[in-house]
Formats: sequence, C-alpha cells, structure tokens
Amino acid sequence: MGLRKIQLKSLVICAVLAVSLMIGESVHAQVQGRVVDLTLEGMVDLALSNSFRVRQLNMGVDRTRFRLQAQRARLRSRVDLNLSAPDLRSISETKWNSTLQRDEIIHEDSRRLEAELSIRQPVILFGYPTNGYLSLNNRVYRYAQTEPDGDKDLRYYNRYFIRYTQPFFQANGLKNNIEEAELDLEDTQLEFYDDVVEIVDDLSGDYFELFESAYQRIINAARVANLTETVAAAEELALTDTTRAIDLGQIQVELANAVEQVQQMESQFRLLAASLTITLNLSPSDSITLTPVIDVRPIEIDVEQATQFALQLTPRMRQLNISYRESEINLENTRSRGSFRMDLAMSYGREMQDPAFRELWDRPSNTYTIDVNAYLPIWDWGQRSASVASSRIGLDQVQLRIEQAEQQIRSQVQNQVRNVEEFEARTLAMEGNLALANDLSASSIDLYREGSISALELIQSFQRESDTASNFLDAYLGWRRALLRIQQLTFYDFETMLPVLERFGIPMTDPNT
Repeated sequence: MGLRKIQLKSLVICAVLAVSLMIGESVHAQVQGRVVDLTLEGMVDLALSNSFRVRQLNMGVDRTRFRLQAQRARLRSRVDLNLSAPDLRSISETKWNSTLQRDEIIHEDSRRLEAELSIRQPVILFGYPTNGYLSLNNRVYRYAQTEPDGDKDLRYYNRYFIRYTQPFFQANGLKNNIEEAELDLEDTQLEFYDDVVEIVDDLSGDYFELFESAYQRIINAARVANLTETVAAAEELALTDTTRAIDLGQIQVELANAVEQVQQMESQFRLLAASLTITLNLSPSDSITLTPVIDVRPIEIDVEQATQFALQLTPRMRQLNISYRESEINLENTRSRGSFRMDLAMSYGREMQDPAFRELWDRPSNTYTIDVNAYLPIWDWGQRSASVASSRIGLDQVQLRIEQAEQQIRSQVQNQVRNVEEFEARTLAMEGNLALANDLSASSIDLYREGSISALELIQSFQRESDTASNFLDAYLGWRRALLRIQQLTFYDFETMLPVLERFGIPMTDPNT
C-alpha cells in the first residue's frame, strides 16, 4: 500500500509539472531551437566560449603580448636607410666672415643627394643588455654648388665606419623597458585569470538562482500532489460523514493556491532562463532546462592548505609583487634623472672625397672619433632628492600593502572555511529533518482517512513539509555559495580537488614565452 502511494504521488507531481510547463513548451515549439539541459560546468563552458567579455579579455592579453614583442625586438639588429634625395637650396643667408670680421650675405645654390645606411645592434653580454650599441655605417653623398660665375663645384663623399656608444652612471633604459613590458603582460594575464574566476563565480550565482527556482517548483508540486491525494480522501469521507463535507472545500482552496504557486515559479524560471540565454549568448530560439538534484557530500577543507592556495594560486599577491618591482624600477629611473652621467662614443672607419664617383674607393683615408660627454649637477634646490624620497615612499607603500594583503587573506580564508563547515552541518541536519517531514505527511494522510485528525491539521502537516523542504534548500544553497566564496578566495575547487582554472580548461601561459 505504501509503495502504491509513493508511485501515485510521483505521478501527480509529474502531471502538475507537465501542466505548468505547457505554456512555456508551446512557446518554444513555435520556433525551433535547441534545448540546453543546463549544468554548472556546461554553463561555464558556454560562457567562456561565447562570452563577449571573455573575448575582450583575450584581446587585452594579445595587445600587451604584442607590446612585449615590440620591446624585445629592440634587442635585435636594426637596419635603417636615411635618404635625402634631393636637397635643393637656392637661398641667401647671413654668415660671419672671420677674415673680414663682419657678417656677409652668402647665396647658396646647391644640389645634394645623400644616403646613409646603418646596421645597429644592442650590445648584450651574457644575456644582459648593456644599454650600449654597436653599429656599421656607410654614408655617401653627392654635392654640387653653383658658383656666381656659373661654374659648378661637384664633390662626392663616401665614409664607412664602425661606431660604439655606451652610457655610464644611469639607468639601463633598454633592460628596464623590456622588463616593464614583461611585467605588464604578466599583470594583464593575471587580471584575465581573475576576471575568468569572477565570471565563473557570477555564473555560478546565476545557476544556483535558477536552481532555486526549479527546486522550489518541485517543492510546490509535491504540495499539489499531497493535496490532490487528500481531495480524493476528503470526497470519500464526505460520502460517509456529512460533517466532514466542509473539509473538501478547505482542501480544494489550498490546492488551487498550491497550483498557482507552481505556475508562479514556472513563470519565474522562464524569466531567469531568458536572462541567462542573453548572458550565455545563445540564440533567442534556444530554451534552457534544468533538473535540480541535491547531492550533499561532506567536504573537508584544511585551513592552512587553503591559505597557501590563496597566497600562491590567486593573482593578488603576484600582482602586488609586480607592483613592488615596478616601483623599484621607478626608483632606479628617478635616481638616474638629474644625477651624474657620462656618455662614451667611439668610431673608426675609412673616408674618401673626390670629384669623380668612381674614385671614391681607390685611396680612402683612416678616420676616427672619440666623444666623452659628462653631466655633473651642482645645485637643484633639492629637486632630485625630493623625487627620490617620493619614489622610495611609494615602494614602502607597496610593501605595506603586501603585508596587509597577506593578513587579510589568512583571516578571510579562516572565516570562509568556518562558514562552509557551518552550512554543511545545517544542510545535513535539514536533510534528515526533510525525510522525517515526508514520513509525517504520509502518516497524516492515513490518519485523516481514519478520521483521527482534521483537515486543518493535515494541511498544517503539508505546510510543515514544504517549509522544511524550503529550509533544506536554503541551507544547501548557503553551503554551495560558501563553497563558491572559498573557491574565489583560493582559486581552488575543493570538490574536484583541482585549481579552478585547470578545472574549466583555462591554459596557464608563461609571459616569458
């Protein structure tokens, strides 16, 4: 007899849900589209593959990767060709004549064709950029000057030489720019990972909101099934006992209210599903279904291990370390500005000048240059020292933020682990209470048939079952959301024992590649 009651109750629940879905299914049947049976993993996969936000994040990473590629290209040889072809001048200018000891107006009527080819290579010792450059150069030009009497002064010039430049006592701009580009790329990738986990957290919140609506619909459907079975019992009692005829009206009113609640939850589910269709970038003709299954499996979380995950897997600490290194580079650059510095430049080559172009390579002569330029600051009213002090304070501020972040992470992880344990205990307790409430409702129907309890007491029993199921759902969702918070804090999924990024197939890339 008990088995038949359970089977009857299940059939009634299915019938009520089928009726409540008729409106929504008829709408979906009008426009063909796929039916997406939603799970949390499937929902995240859809979002990460279709989301405009994720595509924007990927484009941001690609953008900073190309910036780094551009900076690293500065370590390679560079070939430049400067052309001045032609340079035509017909102009009068005032110039000082040292022989006459006075200014005189000189008319220049010249034609100049010039080309300079340079192959420039940064000097790198043992993989370390020295901020110096070595270059191979070749300069060739043709110069023609028209004299006042109409004659032309034609000259060809050719020089090929090696040049080396090296700055001293100043920040290594080449190395620092490349390192800053590497740090920028790594920081962008960390922001991408942080945004992905935030997306997973947001989607999980949306999923469990939809889950709540679907499960609440099942709770209401179970109440409808109980009341439907009770209507049949009340009709039988009314035939044998006219004093119980009023029970039928009370139960039918409760049944009508319960059916209305089922339809309300169906409408809410449909609205939430439509919103998720937009979030997941699905076709408007697609429909979403969700089968809510509550599976409570206790999870043990070690506080110290969770803290290490939070310190090592999450981007926060690494981003602060990146900020600290950037502050160190800024301090180094600040110290270099306005301080003593020196530049050394040396060149050696061969040159030739001749009226005939073919004679330029016949008898070249040796040439060399040595340039040493130094800058020695004497007095700046404390500008450099104040700038250095400001940069040093900025470095100390980052260090304080690192220490503060570590303390906050330890405290937050400890509180969230305790929160997970509390919700888990409540969920397990409510799971037992729900089984007891279900048994009491089944017993109450038997007692009502026997005439031992009134219809009001029976309705109250059904209400207690619904309230217990709702409390169980609340406890379960609280436990799931607590797990989501600890997951976001640690970037680790303690259910699957995998890092979150690995669980959802997000590749961890090396910024140095």
